[in-house]
Amino acid sequence: MKLPLTSLMICSLAVAAGCAGNPNSSLARQCENGLSIAYKELDFAKAKGVDGTVEYSKAAGLLTAAKVQFEFGKYPNCIDKVDRARAFIARSRTGG
Repeated sequence: MKLPLTSLMICSLAVAAGCAGNPNSSLARQCENGLSIAYKELDFAKAKGVDGTVEYSKAAGLLTAAKVQFEFGKYPNCIDKVDRARAFIARSRTGG
């Protein structure tokens, strides 16, 4: 009985791995570069003392979610979250 269950688990893992995006694609690079830039902007905003704003908190949450999307190969979702986070960071610096 263990053999079919083990086979089913292995097949499930193979399918799940196949769903991940290509880590060498332009979307993956765009996501990774966007995350790097956005985290630098977030650090700069924190240094300027805007880390208590709602926009800063939203941006931090979106970047955390974007990093998860990146790890799972969901690069378009990652890029969307990075873009939205960067907009919140920009608003946090301008006060609104």
